[in-house]
Amino acid sequence: MELLSGGEMLVRALADEGVEHVFGYPGGAVLHIYDALFQQERINHYLVRHEQAAGHMADAYSRVTGKTGVVLVTSGPGATNTVTPIATAYMDSIPMVILSGQVASHLIGEDAFQETDMVGISRPIVKHSFQVRHASEIPAIIKKAFYIAASGRPGPVVVDIPKDATNPAEKFAYEYPEKVKMRSYQPPHRGHSGQIRKAIEELLNAKRPVIYTGGGVVQGNASEQLTELAHILGFPVTNTLMGLGAFPGNDEQFIGMLGMHGNYGPNVNTNECDLLIAIGMRFSDRVTGNVDTYAKQAKIIHIDIDHAEINKNVEVDVPIVGDCKEVLPMLT
Repeated sequence: MELLSGGEMLVRALADEGVEHVFGYPGGAVLHIYDALFQQERINHYLVRHEQAAGHMADAYSRVTGKTGVVLVTSGPGATNTVTPIATAYMDSIPMVILSGQVASHLIGEDAFQETDMVGISRPIVKHSFQVRHASEIPAIIKKAFYIAASGRPGPVVVDIPKDATNPAEKFAYEYPEKVKMRSYQPPHRGHSGQIRKAIEELLNAKRPVIYTGGGVVQGNASEQLTELAHILGFPVTNTLMGLGAFPGNDEQFIGMLGMHGNYGPNVNTNECDLLIAIGMRFSDRVTGNVDTYAKQAKIIHIDIDHAEINKNVEVDVPIVGDCKEVLPMLT
């Protein structure tokens, strides 16, 4: 088994995870990681002029490719400069892994030079976070970080790495896990069959239905499944801003984007429909306006992979928690 330093482990783990591009800016706490990056050719590094740019670039890369974006920044101001792009990725459910340097382990909590509690600062705007305690943990933590970021409802994950955990003088056995199994984290896939049967009954009985889709269809790569179901039903389709592109914009069933920045027609239809089929969206205030009067005349079917979104803003009649790429074919 190969012996590697913590910095070498981190870079090797990224390569073994299939990472090809990293966006970052160097600093003292991550110099050992940058040394390891310099010694290999599998991963491209893109140097920015400000850490916030690295975060937005990783976010954009993820949106375009569907892969998890990766950011590498140093401790203190380097890490805190990524807060805005982390929040952006969190709000839009974009998978991203942020590798933030940290002061040496024995200095944590001592107000050392450029020490900030990145795990604590980012807690409200990340899906999960890790702090490396020992170099030998790095391969398993990286595997978990990418799994959590990209599975279920995607989102950003912070990995905080003390400088001593990347010390090139200390070598440890390297083995990258093939699989991840986390007892406390089991993303849903298939929706509840009973709820799906209820949804089908509502679909067949509706007189004035509207299909309303969001970014979850795009993130879930379920455009084909949505289009097939919509064509079978013949229902009109509207998208949120994040959902644009999930259904063909030139299709005769597409009635445009809804919400305060959308078209007049889909907003009227939403307020007059008798059935609203909401797929992969969160009933944002930019769409609903006053939730006390929103679509009160309609029965609502809500399909979402995140159970926390169900009944959060708008009370629904038929909740279906699951991956829309799997739920939509079951409805079809």
